[in-house]
Amino acid sequence: MFLHNRLGPSELKARLQAEKFLRRTVSFYRYVKIDNLKELRDDLYLAWDQLHCYGRVYIAHEGINAQMNVPEHFVDDFIAHLNSVPGMEDMPLKWAVEDDRQSFLKLVVKVRPKIVTDGLKDEVFDVTNVGNRLSPMEFHDLAQQDDVIVVDMRNSYESEVGHFQNAIRPEVRTFREEVEIVVEQLQERKDQKILLYCTGGVRCEKASAWMRHHGFSDVNQLHGGVISYTHEIKKAGLPSQFIGKNFVFDDRLGERITEDVISHCHQCGKPCDAHTNCAYDPCHKLIIQCDECADKYEGCCSDDCYHEFTQAKDSLADSKVEVKAET
Repeated sequence: MFLHNRLGPSELKARLQAEKFLRRTVSFYRYVKIDNLKELRDDLYLAWDQLHCYGRVYIAHEGINAQMNVPEHFVDDFIAHLNSVPGMEDMPLKWAVEDDRQSFLKLVVKVRPKIVTDGLKDEVFDVTNVGNRLSPMEFHDLAQQDDVIVVDMRNSYESEVGHFQNAIRPEVRTFREEVEIVVEQLQERKDQKILLYCTGGVRCEKASAWMRHHGFSDVNQLHGGVISYTHEIKKAGLPSQFIGKNFVFDDRLGERITEDVISHCHQCGKPCDAHTNCAYDPCHKLIIQCDECADKYEGCCSDDCYHEFTQAKDSLADSKVEVKAET
């Protein structure tokens, strides 16, 4: 049996569209020591493939980080299996706020050096000395106080479409840039109460430990991230302090938290918060693009990419005509 996907994109999409059941998207992580990485990788793939789970799972000696979707009728089996894996018992699961069942098309389980690419040298600081974990309701109450500092630990393309009100949002593209800039910007405010948040909580684990290593005395983090916060706030019937969309790293590219549209189309400037990847494969840049510009540029991010994209498409069409003529 092959322990990896062997289907092409069109086959994967057709397989998903043919399904007669619903899927639930879930994310989870845990920092836990793992020794038998290859064995665990294969065991997880075999078990979750049998349950027809799709998603992206990274395991490393430091733990596991997963974003997946699970067939609704296999959710209990999936949780039971997760509980049977040493170190994975009682895993906090963050179920998607919005779900169109198409978050992932295939299952990928990979062994990685780290479960989050952070560029930090773990040997120079205590990665277990994390900040105080706040429940969503604790974070909600504290975030509205004037004497606290709320920091978005996500990349700028994430915070652009949604963020907590009054949060500091550094203009960065990588997590390594983020942690360094935050430490630098807040040097004079080390004794203030700092609230960190990210999508599901995993990045805040490393970020809070890094800040404590640099002398910040009152570091706190939103346990479960924006996903858990949204579920709890909706359950309590309270207005969300997070506005807009929560960017997610799957084919949905975002889930709506409030009706606020706080960003703009990168091409025409119209209010819009729909992310897409440039249709010209050599570029594939992530942009915000409205429906009108998507039609005008056929999903491309610029005039140059649109020109190259249409040329490549015309060339492909011409080659098909030639082949047909020859046959």
